Order: sequence, then structure tokens, then C-alpha cells
Amino acid sequence: MPAPLGTGATIGILGGGQLGRMLACAAARLGFKTNIFEPAMRCPAGDVAAQVFSAAYTDRMALTAFAKSVDVITYEFENIPT
Repeated sequence: MPAPLGTGATIGILGGGQLGRMLACAAARLGFKTNIFEPAMRCPAGDVAAQVFSAAYTDRMALTAFAKSVDVITYEFENIPT
């Protein structure tokens, strides 16, 4: 079983909308950093995240860089291209 995330770990969030912002704020209160991956240059979650990756969800190089910058990834919406 994997170990739980420790304080100071970085959570990656796919999507930078209002739900992403609320998730980033809650994570910060628990001692976590957040990085956001969002196609839009400005997004609500970007104001509270440690880092924002702005690229298309189909940009494999940007997604790889994002994945390498975080300890775990989650998403804030259900419309992720497959």
C-alpha cells in the first residue's frame, strides 16, 4: 500500500476553474502545495496555486512536465479528452 502524502507534497490538478481553486485552497490549509494544468492563460485556481502549466490537454510534452512536478494528480472536471 502506498504511503499517504506528507505535508508539503504537491498535488497536481487538471483544470483551473472554480472547483480547482476551492481544492487548491483546501489543500493549502492542510499543508499541501498545488500545481494547476489548464489551457487558459488566466484561471481562478491560478491565483492560489504554486505553479500553473498552461497548455492544451492533448499536449503530451506539457503534461509530462506537469506530471514530473507533482506527487499525485487529480482533476476538477469530467471533460478530459481520452
